[in-house]
Amino acid sequence: MASDTPNREYRIQDVSDLVESGAPEPTLGQLVATASRQASEMVRAEIALAKAEVTQSAKAGGKGAGMFAGAAFFGLFGLGFLLTAAAWGLVAAGLATWLAFLIVAVVLFLLALILALVGKKSLAQAKPVPEKAIASAQETIATLKGRL
Repeated sequence: MASDTPNREYRIQDVSDLVESGAPEPTLGQLVATASRQASEMVRAEIALAKAEVTQSAKAGGKGAGMFAGAAFFGLFGLGFLLTAAAWGLVAAGLATWLAFLIVAVVLFLLALILALVGKKSLAQAKPVPEKAIASAQETIATLKGRL
């Protein structure tokens, strides 16, 4: 939008310079407009900084997650070979092949059961609602209502 008045920016140091130079002081409306614009610029700058930090953090997190995925991939293959070696070790100890592999499979299923039960207990204790944050926000609202 075009305006007939020139765009004047009054900053704190600009206002001090104007007062010292004898120029007319800015009006209250101009000061409020300047403060509003500067607050808006400050919020935008903070948002831009937050975006930059989140982007950088997300890149680092993505790289780390990729490395963990690769480690899990190779670890899974290593575990498979280790379990196969354990089964063949039982065969070498004199057990029948089917029995050795069955023993290894049962041990794995028992381990999976134990982990599932511990995980279920841990999930039951988890509270997905941020109770402290909600309580703090409600306290702030109550305090503000009390002062109005």
